[in-house]
Amino acid sequence: MRILVVGAGATGGYFGAQLQQAGRDVTFLVRPGRAGVLRERGLRITGLGTETVLTPRLLTAAGIDGHYDVVLVSVKATALPAAMDDVAAAVGPHSTVIPFLNGMAHMDALNERFGGDAVLGGVVRVLTTLDAEGDIVRLGTLADIVVGEQQGGTSQRVDQITAALSGAGFDFSVSPDIRRAMWHKWVFISTLGALNTLVRGSVGDATATSGGDRLGPQIAAEAAAVAAAAGYPVPQQTLDGVQAFVTRPGSADTASLYRDLVAGQPTEVEQIFGDLTARARALGVPTPLLDATTVALRVHEQRLTGG
Repeated sequence: MRILVVGAGATGGYFGAQLQQAGRDVTFLVRPGRAGVLRERGLRITGLGTETVLTPRLLTAAGIDGHYDVVLVSVKATALPAAMDDVAAAVGPHSTVIPFLNGMAHMDALNERFGGDAVLGGVVRVLTTLDAEGDIVRLGTLADIVVGEQQGGTSQRVDQITAALSGAGFDFSVSPDIRRAMWHKWVFISTLGALNTLVRGSVGDATATSGGDRLGPQIAAEAAAVAAAAGYPVPQQTLDGVQAFVTRPGSADTASLYRDLVAGQPTEVEQIFGDLTARARALGVPTPLLDATTVALRVHEQRLTGG
Protein backbone atom coordinates (compact mmCIF):
# COMPACT_ATOMS: atom_id res chain seq x y z
CA MET A 1 0.00 0.00 0.00
CA ARG A 2 1.48 3.34 -1.08
CA ILE A 3 1.40 5.91 1.73
CA LEU A 4 1.89 9.63 1.14
CA VAL A 5 2.54 11.80 4.20
CA VAL A 6 1.70 15.43 3.50
CA GLY A 7 4.11 17.40 5.67
CA ALA A 8 7.22 16.19 7.47
CA GLY A 9 7.07 18.33 10.57
CA ALA A 10 6.87 17.30 14.20
CA THR A 11 3.78 15.13 13.69
CA GLY A 12 3.86 13.88 10.10
CA GLY A 13 7.62 13.46 10.16
CA TYR A 14 7.49 11.39 13.34
CA PHE A 15 4.72 9.01 12.29
CA GLY A 16 6.02 8.76 8.73
CA ALA A 17 9.45 7.86 10.04
CA GLN A 18 7.97 5.15 12.25
CA LEU A 19 6.13 3.70 9.26
CA GLN A 20 9.27 3.83 7.13
CA GLN A 21 11.27 2.03 9.81
CA ALA A 22 8.58 -0.64 9.90
CA GLY A 23 9.13 -1.28 6.19
CA ARG A 24 6.06 0.47 4.82
CA ASP A 25 6.06 2.20 1.42
CA VAL A 26 6.21 5.82 2.59
CA THR A 27 6.78 9.04 0.65
CA PHE A 28 6.74 12.57 2.11
CA LEU A 29 5.19 15.46 0.19
CA VAL A 30 6.97 18.62 1.33
CA ARG A 31 7.67 22.16 0.24
CA PRO A 32 11.03 22.87 -1.41
CA GLY A 33 12.51 24.50 1.70
CA ARG A 34 11.71 21.54 3.93
CA ALA A 35 12.95 19.18 1.22
CA GLY A 36 16.32 20.94 1.30
CA VAL A 37 16.65 20.50 5.06
CA LEU A 38 15.73 16.83 4.91
CA ARG A 39 18.11 16.11 2.06
CA GLU A 40 20.93 17.81 3.94
CA ARG A 41 20.33 16.44 7.45
CA GLY A 42 18.07 13.47 6.87
CA LEU A 43 14.83 12.90 8.75
CA ARG A 44 16.28 13.14 12.23
CA ILE A 45 14.43 12.30 15.46
CA THR A 46 16.06 13.04 18.81
CA GLY A 47 15.04 13.23 22.45
CA LEU A 48 14.47 10.78 25.29
CA GLY A 49 18.06 9.62 25.00
CA THR A 50 17.87 8.34 21.42
CA GLU A 51 18.62 9.57 17.93
CA THR A 52 17.31 8.19 14.65
CA VAL A 53 18.37 9.42 11.22
CA LEU A 54 16.54 8.21 8.11
CA THR A 55 16.82 8.98 4.42
CA PRO A 56 13.23 9.76 3.45
CA ARG A 57 11.71 9.48 -0.01
CA LEU A 58 10.67 13.05 -0.84
CA LEU A 59 8.35 14.69 -3.33
CA THR A 60 7.36 18.25 -4.02
CA ALA A 61 4.04 19.04 -5.67
CA ALA A 62 5.62 19.29 -9.11
CA GLY A 63 7.02 15.78 -8.84
CA ILE A 64 3.92 13.82 -7.82
CA ASP A 65 4.16 10.45 -9.54
CA GLY A 66 0.59 9.16 -9.54
CA HIS A 67 -2.10 8.28 -7.06
CA TYR A 68 -1.49 6.98 -3.53
CA ASP A 69 -3.59 4.52 -1.56
CA VAL A 70 -3.42 6.43 1.74
CA VAL A 71 -2.78 10.16 2.08
CA LEU A 72 -1.97 11.29 5.62
CA VAL A 73 -2.47 15.06 5.88
CA SER A 74 -0.35 16.42 8.71
CA VAL A 75 0.04 20.18 8.35
CA LYS A 76 -0.95 23.21 10.39
CA ALA A 77 -4.46 24.49 9.74
CA THR A 78 -3.06 27.66 8.20
CA ALA A 79 -1.23 25.54 5.61
CA LEU A 80 -4.21 23.33 4.70
CA PRO A 81 -5.48 25.25 1.63
CA ALA A 82 -2.04 25.18 0.02
CA ALA A 83 -1.53 21.55 1.04
CA MET A 84 -4.79 20.52 -0.63
CA ASP A 85 -3.64 22.18 -3.85
CA ASP A 86 -0.26 20.47 -3.60
CA VAL A 87 -1.62 16.98 -2.97
CA ALA A 88 -4.57 17.03 -5.38
CA ALA A 89 -2.72 15.16 -8.13
CA ALA A 90 -1.91 12.33 -5.69
CA VAL A 91 -5.56 11.70 -4.73
CA GLY A 92 -7.30 9.32 -7.10
CA PRO A 93 -10.69 7.57 -7.14
CA HIS A 94 -9.45 4.85 -4.78
CA SER A 95 -7.35 7.03 -2.45
CA THR A 96 -8.22 7.49 1.23
CA VAL A 97 -7.40 10.83 2.85
CA ILE A 98 -6.78 10.84 6.61
CA PRO A 99 -6.25 14.25 8.24
CA PHE A 100 -4.31 14.73 11.47
CA LEU A 101 -5.39 18.30 12.21
CA ASN A 102 -6.93 19.81 15.31
CA GLY A 103 -10.56 20.81 15.70
CA MET A 104 -13.26 20.02 13.14
CA ALA A 105 -13.26 22.77 10.49
CA HIS A 106 -10.73 20.97 8.31
CA MET A 107 -13.20 18.13 7.72
CA ASP A 108 -15.54 20.44 5.81
CA ALA A 109 -12.66 21.71 3.66
CA LEU A 110 -11.37 18.22 2.84
CA ASN A 111 -14.85 16.84 2.17
CA GLU A 112 -15.57 19.68 -0.23
CA ARG A 113 -12.26 19.26 -2.06
CA PHE A 114 -11.99 15.46 -2.27
CA GLY A 115 -15.50 14.20 -1.49
CA GLY A 116 -16.75 12.89 1.82
CA ASP A 117 -16.42 9.27 0.75
CA ALA A 118 -12.66 9.70 0.31
CA VAL A 119 -12.01 11.20 3.76
CA LEU A 120 -11.72 9.41 7.09
CA GLY A 121 -11.64 11.10 10.47
CA GLY A 122 -8.39 10.96 12.37
CA VAL A 123 -6.96 11.79 15.78
CA VAL A 124 -3.28 11.80 16.67
CA ARG A 125 -1.51 12.41 19.94
CA VAL A 126 2.25 12.82 20.04
CA LEU A 127 4.67 14.85 22.13
CA THR A 128 7.12 16.22 19.57
CA THR A 129 8.41 19.54 18.33
CA LEU A 130 10.83 20.86 15.69
CA ASP A 131 14.09 22.41 16.83
CA ALA A 132 16.03 25.22 15.17
CA GLU A 133 17.79 22.79 12.82
CA GLY A 134 14.52 21.27 11.65
CA ASP A 135 14.98 18.03 13.58
CA ILE A 136 12.08 16.34 15.36
CA VAL A 137 12.50 16.29 19.14
CA ARG A 138 10.50 13.85 21.25
CA LEU A 139 9.23 15.40 24.46
CA GLY A 140 7.50 12.30 25.80
CA THR A 141 6.61 8.72 24.96
CA LEU A 142 2.96 9.32 23.99
CA ALA A 143 2.30 8.49 20.32
CA ASP A 144 -0.97 7.14 18.96
CA ILE A 145 -3.32 7.33 15.99
CA VAL A 146 -7.07 6.72 15.88
CA VAL A 147 -9.02 6.63 12.61
CA GLY A 148 -12.59 5.91 11.62
CA GLU A 149 -15.29 6.32 9.02
CA GLN A 150 -17.00 9.69 9.26
CA GLN A 151 -20.45 8.12 9.40
CA GLY A 152 -19.35 5.66 12.09
CA GLY A 153 -18.97 1.92 12.13
CA THR A 154 -16.22 0.09 10.28
CA SER A 155 -15.46 -0.90 6.69
CA GLN A 156 -13.24 -3.06 4.54
CA ARG A 157 -10.99 -0.12 3.70
CA VAL A 158 -10.50 0.67 7.38
CA ASP A 159 -9.44 -2.95 7.89
CA GLN A 160 -6.92 -2.57 5.05
CA ILE A 161 -5.62 0.70 6.45
CA THR A 162 -5.30 -0.92 9.87
CA ALA A 163 -3.00 -3.54 8.35
CA ALA A 164 -0.94 -0.80 6.71
CA LEU A 165 -0.58 1.54 9.70
CA SER A 166 -0.53 -0.73 12.75
CA GLY A 167 2.48 -2.47 14.24
CA ALA A 168 4.79 0.42 13.39
CA GLY A 169 6.07 1.59 16.76
CA PHE A 170 3.03 3.58 17.87
CA ASP A 171 -0.44 2.70 19.12
CA PHE A 172 -3.06 2.45 16.39
CA SER A 173 -6.79 1.92 16.79
CA VAL A 174 -10.10 2.34 14.99
CA SER A 175 -12.99 4.27 16.50
CA PRO A 176 -16.59 3.38 15.61
CA ASP A 177 -17.45 7.04 16.39
CA ILE A 178 -14.48 9.07 15.16
CA ARG A 179 -16.26 12.42 15.33
CA ARG A 180 -16.78 11.90 19.05
CA ALA A 181 -13.09 11.09 19.43
CA MET A 182 -12.18 14.24 17.49
CA TRP A 183 -14.42 16.38 19.67
CA HIS A 184 -12.95 14.91 22.84
CA LYS A 185 -9.42 15.69 21.65
CA TRP A 186 -10.63 19.21 20.83
CA VAL A 187 -11.72 19.61 24.45
CA PHE A 188 -8.26 18.54 25.62
CA ILE A 189 -6.15 20.67 23.28
CA SER A 190 -8.32 23.77 23.77
CA THR A 191 -8.08 23.38 27.54
CA LEU A 192 -4.30 23.00 27.56
CA GLY A 193 -3.76 25.72 24.94
CA ALA A 194 -6.01 28.18 26.75
CA LEU A 195 -4.34 27.52 30.10
CA ASN A 196 -0.86 28.07 28.65
CA THR A 197 -1.97 31.21 26.82
CA LEU A 198 -3.75 32.80 29.76
CA VAL A 199 -0.96 32.20 32.29
CA ARG A 200 1.85 32.59 29.71
CA GLY A 201 3.45 29.44 31.01
CA SER A 202 3.33 25.69 31.53
CA VAL A 203 0.89 23.61 33.53
CA GLY A 204 3.40 23.66 36.40
CA ASP A 205 3.66 27.44 36.23
CA ALA A 206 -0.11 27.68 36.64
CA THR A 207 -0.36 25.24 39.54
CA ALA A 208 2.51 26.97 41.38
CA THR A 209 0.43 30.15 41.59
CA SER A 210 -2.32 30.73 44.11
CA GLY A 211 -5.60 29.86 42.41
CA GLY A 212 -3.83 28.51 39.34
CA ASP A 213 -4.92 24.95 40.02
CA ARG A 214 -8.54 26.00 39.50
CA LEU A 215 -8.06 27.62 36.11
CA GLY A 216 -7.47 24.47 34.05
CA PRO A 217 -10.59 22.68 35.31
CA GLN A 218 -12.67 25.81 34.69
CA ILE A 219 -11.49 25.96 31.07
CA ALA A 220 -12.12 22.23 30.65
CA ALA A 221 -15.67 22.65 31.92
CA GLU A 222 -16.34 25.32 29.29
CA ALA A 223 -14.95 23.22 26.43
CA ALA A 224 -16.82 20.13 27.62
CA ALA A 225 -20.07 22.11 27.79
CA VAL A 226 -19.66 23.06 24.11
CA ALA A 227 -18.99 19.43 23.17
CA ALA A 228 -22.06 18.28 25.09
CA ALA A 229 -24.28 20.90 23.46
CA ALA A 230 -22.98 19.79 20.06
CA GLY A 231 -24.01 16.19 20.83
CA TYR A 232 -20.65 14.80 21.95
CA PRO A 233 -20.68 14.77 25.77
CA VAL A 234 -17.35 13.96 27.40
CA PRO A 235 -17.51 10.98 29.78
CA GLN A 236 -16.73 11.97 33.35
CA GLN A 237 -13.70 9.69 33.46
CA THR A 238 -12.27 11.38 30.35
CA LEU A 239 -12.98 14.85 31.72
CA ASP A 240 -11.35 13.88 35.02
CA GLY A 241 -8.27 12.87 33.04
CA VAL A 242 -8.14 16.23 31.25
CA GLN A 243 -8.51 18.10 34.53
CA ALA A 244 -5.80 15.99 36.17
CA PHE A 245 -3.45 16.69 33.24
CA VAL A 246 -3.81 20.46 33.55
CA THR A 247 -3.32 20.51 37.32
CA ARG A 248 -0.16 18.42 37.70
CA PRO A 249 2.30 20.24 39.97
CA GLY A 250 5.68 20.77 38.34
CA SER A 251 4.47 19.74 34.87
CA ALA A 252 6.39 21.34 32.00
CA ASP A 253 3.61 20.48 29.53
CA THR A 254 2.60 23.08 26.97
CA ALA A 255 0.44 22.92 23.84
CA SER A 256 2.09 23.22 20.44
CA LEU A 257 -0.08 26.30 19.85
CA TYR A 258 1.51 27.95 22.88
CA ARG A 259 5.00 27.04 21.72
CA ASP A 260 4.18 28.74 18.40
CA LEU A 261 2.92 31.77 20.31
CA VAL A 262 6.06 32.27 22.39
CA ALA A 263 8.23 31.67 19.30
CA GLY A 264 6.49 34.56 17.56
CA GLN A 265 4.95 32.28 14.94
CA PRO A 266 1.37 32.12 13.59
CA THR A 267 -0.95 29.95 15.67
CA GLU A 268 -4.01 27.81 14.96
CA VAL A 269 -6.21 30.27 16.83
CA GLU A 270 -9.12 30.07 14.40
CA GLN A 271 -8.99 26.29 13.98
CA ILE A 272 -8.85 25.54 17.71
CA PHE A 273 -10.50 28.53 19.39
CA GLY A 274 -12.27 30.70 16.84
CA ASP A 275 -14.36 27.79 15.55
CA LEU A 276 -15.02 26.43 19.05
CA THR A 277 -16.22 29.75 20.45
CA ALA A 278 -18.35 30.42 17.36
CA ARG A 279 -20.06 27.06 17.89
CA ALA A 280 -20.49 27.90 21.58
CA ARG A 281 -22.30 31.13 20.69
CA ALA A 282 -24.53 29.33 18.20
CA LEU A 283 -25.38 26.74 20.84
CA GLY A 284 -25.92 29.31 23.60
CA VAL A 285 -23.01 28.09 25.74
CA PRO A 286 -21.08 30.77 27.69
CA THR A 287 -17.29 30.44 27.33
CA PRO A 288 -15.65 33.50 28.94
CA LEU A 289 -12.21 31.92 29.39
CA LEU A 290 -12.12 30.47 25.88
CA ASP A 291 -13.33 33.83 24.52
CA ALA A 292 -10.50 35.62 26.36
CA THR A 293 -7.99 33.18 24.93
CA THR A 294 -9.33 33.71 21.42
CA VAL A 295 -9.03 37.49 21.68
CA ALA A 296 -5.49 37.28 23.10
CA LEU A 297 -4.36 35.03 20.26
CA ARG A 298 -6.04 37.20 17.64
CA VAL A 299 -4.11 40.19 18.96
CA HIS A 300 -0.94 38.14 18.48
CA GLU A 301 -1.94 37.31 14.90
CA GLN A 302 -2.71 40.98 14.15
CA ARG A 303 0.74 41.98 15.38
CA LEU A 304 2.35 39.40 13.12
CA THR A 305 0.49 40.68 10.07
CA GLY A 306 0.63 44.36 10.92
CA GLY A 307 -3.12 44.50 11.50
